[in-house]
Amino acid sequence: MDSKDDIEIKTAEITSSQIEDIQSRYTDEEYRRLRRKVDRYLLPLMFLCHGLQSVDKSCIGTQATFGLREDTGLVGQQFSWLTTVFYVAYLLFELPSMMLLQRYPMGRILSLYIILWGFAVLCIGFARNFAQLVTLRALQGLFECCISPGFILIVGTWYTTREHCARALVFQAGFAGVGTFFDLTAYGIGSVSYKHPGVEAWRYMSFFLGSLTIIAGALCLFLLGTPSEVRWLSADEKKMATARILDNNTGHDTTGTKHWKWEQVRECLVDPVFWFAGLNGFLGSVPNGGLTAFSAILNTTFGFTNLQAVLLNLPKYAMVVPYFALVGWATMKKNTVRMWLMIVSNIPPFVGFILIAMLPNEAQYKWTKWGASFMTATFIVATFLAWSIIPSNVGGRTKRTVIMAFSFLGYCSGNMVGSQIFLAKDAPRYVPATIACAGCLGLQMFVVLMWRIVLVMRNKRRDERMRELDVSEEDRVKLGKELGEKDCTDLENPFFRYAT
Repeated sequence: MDSKDDIEIKTAEITSSQIEDIQSRYTDEEYRRLRRKVDRYLLPLMFLCHGLQSVDKSCIGTQATFGLREDTGLVGQQFSWLTTVFYVAYLLFELPSMMLLQRYPMGRILSLYIILWGFAVLCIGFARNFAQLVTLRALQGLFECCISPGFILIVGTWYTTREHCARALVFQAGFAGVGTFFDLTAYGIGSVSYKHPGVEAWRYMSFFLGSLTIIAGALCLFLLGTPSEVRWLSADEKKMATARILDNNTGHDTTGTKHWKWEQVRECLVDPVFWFAGLNGFLGSVPNGGLTAFSAILNTTFGFTNLQAVLLNLPKYAMVVPYFALVGWATMKKNTVRMWLMIVSNIPPFVGFILIAMLPNEAQYKWTKWGASFMTATFIVATFLAWSIIPSNVGGRTKRTVIMAFSFLGYCSGNMVGSQIFLAKDAPRYVPATIACAGCLGLQMFVVLMWRIVLVMRNKRRDERMRELDVSEEDRVKLGKELGEKDCTDLENPFFRYAT
């Protein structure tokens, strides 16, 4: 029997028979040990970077309550445009950036983008007028456009289908963890400005976040990447990492990277999943775009001070982290609950937005309205889980890249709309905007339900076909891996099964 060290296989040239040979030579404990090592290196780093991305783009609302609008002379809808232009740039550069991630080392490209967006955030602290702010926000959108989809793709190269959602939710919970840290810091900076009115607190918030983001990007240069890229795995561990995820039927981290397949792009256009992903991204992001820019402002209209508004985010973050953990645990235990959890997570936010719209801004209702705002915290789960469903449910590297990009195009469009429906003339209650947010969440629940029905029906038809052909489950898995290695799409691979 050959030793493990004698197995010389290049990642990009692995065959199905070789994979089975590798899989049989490692124990379950060795695979678990590898997974724990990957968790230690990747998850804290992605947690930090994804959290910084969420805070960097949404802190504009907090900065507005500390004088950004007044110090830079913003009028009318100019503040809304600071969020809109971020997503315009995000949208325009999404697909080109995703193509870069497919063709070049993913870890290096993402690290470079993180460093550049950090510099954009840092420079916002020096802005003096609308023109400078809007230019820097556009640059920020350009450099942040591929971070979230890139992280999802990285998860797909390291983890099994059953692990995708749980691992994605770990780093996606970064917006709560990093958000808590930032809000405490912002409270400290804001308190200084109360004692020293000449201190423009919002500028120091940008200096702090920009510097932290640059440091995180530098760390990513050394640690972030796919199994074939990173330096912290031995050659033997890289083989194990590659073998472990081929049961996903989507190949390994270098499958399909050399060629852009236009036939897979055309398949996207006739696959309902493509349209569901984009529409879900749009509907879930309309409220996100509004809350990104106006959440802190809304809290001050309820009757709270700007410092109180900062602290009132903390209970929301404290609830989100355990909720994400519960959702991740549920998806690990059962592979058919993801979309039900997406729907359930939208119900409290739907009710919350209705209450915000209906109740007047009077002193006796301010805590009730804050409670309604608190209820909106879980709406982001439907968007985050949808992103993690794509690497689990889409075969073919080009097709997976295109659907991921289209989902984020919907995400950008929804955020642009969300930031613009909060009109200055509707202040301070913004009733039309909050009703529109509730309506989008209601439509999103319907879209997710239809999406799930399509996937469940596909699984049933394929299972029936396997029974007709008398194909065992063991043979189905083996054949699915072989076609996944050939970069077949999920529609081309009849042995592929969808997670719902």
